[in-house]
Amino acid sequence: MTEVANLFDAPRSADEGDPAGFEVPYVRIGALVGASALGLTVYELAEGNSICPYHYEYPEEEWLIVLEGHPTLRDPDGEHELEPGDVVCFPSGPAGAHKVTNRAADRVLVAMLSTKSKPSVAVYPDSNKIGVWSGDGDVAMLVTRDAAVDYWHGEL
Repeated sequence: MTEVANLFDAPRSADEGDPAGFEVPYVRIGALVGASALGLTVYELAEGNSICPYHYEYPEEEWLIVLEGHPTLRDPDGEHELEPGDVVCFPSGPAGAHKVTNRAADRVLVAMLSTKSKPSVAVYPDSNKIGVWSGDGDVAMLVTRDAAVDYWHGEL
């Protein structure tokens, strides 16, 4: 039988060491159903928590699907409260910058669907960082943008 996972019932857990405001249990549904080209992760946000800092990615495209609650979406146009059933697409690059936060007392349940390119890059405009993830999903490098060097640095 084809692998089946339920978006509402799959057990979610948070990563150890996540700072206050980012303590968000999640489950990677894509892995449960054997996906390789697309990823789908369900996040459960308690009041005051965000999935991750404001960012955009290359070359990934992401979709946000609101399953439950009223999350606040920050994007390049400002902040917007979303409704259950809302779907938003975040294209690759600065136009797709986003942060998802729960500012309400009730829990928020959202799904993030994305392409899974290898490697991938995330840019964090608020903290001036860039992260590069390797093909196996590990962080290969996370640096501030002002740490950049000339192309020929160390070559000549």
